[in-house]
Amino acid sequence: MHPRGAAPATGPGRGLRAVLPALCATQITSWGIVYYAFPVLNPQIVADTGWPTGATMAAFSLALVVSGLAGIRVGRIIDHRGPRTIMTAGSAAGVLSLGIVALAPNLPVFFAGWILAGLSMAATFYQPAFAALTRWWAPDHVRALTIVTLAGGLASTVFAPVTAALAEHLSWRETYFVLAAILAIVTLPAHALALRAPWPPAPSAPEGADTSPGTVTRSRPFLLLAVAFTLSAFAMYAVVVTLVPLLLERGYTTAQAAWALGLGGAGQTLGRTLYAPLARHTGPTLRTTTLIALGALTTAALAVTPGPYGLVIAVSIVAGMVRGNLTLLQATAITDRWGTRHYGRLSGILNAPAMTASALAPFAAALLAGPLGGYPELFAALAGLAAVAALVATATSVRRDV
Repeated sequence: MHPRGAAPATGPGRGLRAVLPALCATQITSWGIVYYAFPVLNPQIVADTGWPTGATMAAFSLALVVSGLAGIRVGRIIDHRGPRTIMTAGSAAGVLSLGIVALAPNLPVFFAGWILAGLSMAATFYQPAFAALTRWWAPDHVRALTIVTLAGGLASTVFAPVTAALAEHLSWRETYFVLAAILAIVTLPAHALALRAPWPPAPSAPEGADTSPGTVTRSRPFLLLAVAFTLSAFAMYAVVVTLVPLLLERGYTTAQAAWALGLGGAGQTLGRTLYAPLARHTGPTLRTTTLIALGALTTAALAVTPGPYGLVIAVSIVAGMVRGNLTLLQATAITDRWGTRHYGRLSGILNAPAMTASALAPFAAALLAGPLGGYPELFAALAGLAAVAALVATATSVRRDV
């Protein structure tokens, strides 16, 4: 079910040729700096300031909560007006937020910086980019989404090692200033100059289907899909943020842990090349169930694989491949079931609880690792949670969905 809109059907039209390269660059940079730098720098932040790990994780988690909630409004704005203004403003907010974080003399200011970072995430991360591409490239949006997420999957590959290298020579505050400058140089002009194409009118609803946001969001498949994505997101993001502490606990160096995290990003890129053929041969429900279940299996593998280092890297890459497909799965969940007419709004609503869960994941993981007995035990628990999500996903069929 892919209703046709007024956007180009098979390739970039007038004003769109710069969109994909720009969004590829901004997704790598925004995710790499605003998100992936934090798990690398947080041990140094805690050591330098004396702030509790739980408190710094809570600030980061709050940013993700703000992002999820603000994303609903961002989606509605993009549906009506397009992405240029809000994504450019989001880039500016991201640069300012990192400056506040870097200068923070105490935890309240640190929290304020991350709240602003959350607003930036809502306006610059995948969801607004997906909303823009889904409208501009319909009905060939899967190709455009795949290209952008292939690039975005390199965010940790590029910026986790870069952040670790900077932190070896600079303080964490100076590192954030350098990263903020990179963010400004790359994302501000890209969003302001490349996203100027005319915004197409909303496509018509699929014939005979009620795809109004109120009807869809009250439906059983939507609610169960939200539950499945929320549980899966909690497990997935807890794994991403706690992979470095897991490997440090097992005796690896910070650089080795950062490379494991970064190569997991390379796995995301590799995995996303497989999504289009997977989508052609499976229905949305089977695809959703299978990918979430594979997420559970790879998390369990990380729990029981202390070494050697090469094997840890291999498992991290495979886990990244699954995460990469889960990103595209969520990007296409709305269009696969309810079309593209209200994509921005419905996607924002679907993403909000998942983003909230991913926001709570770093804070909850930091708190639970001790009582559970360590990070391997935490990863085992997260694998069980993802398995429950896969079970819920089996009941998300809509009409012809098989």
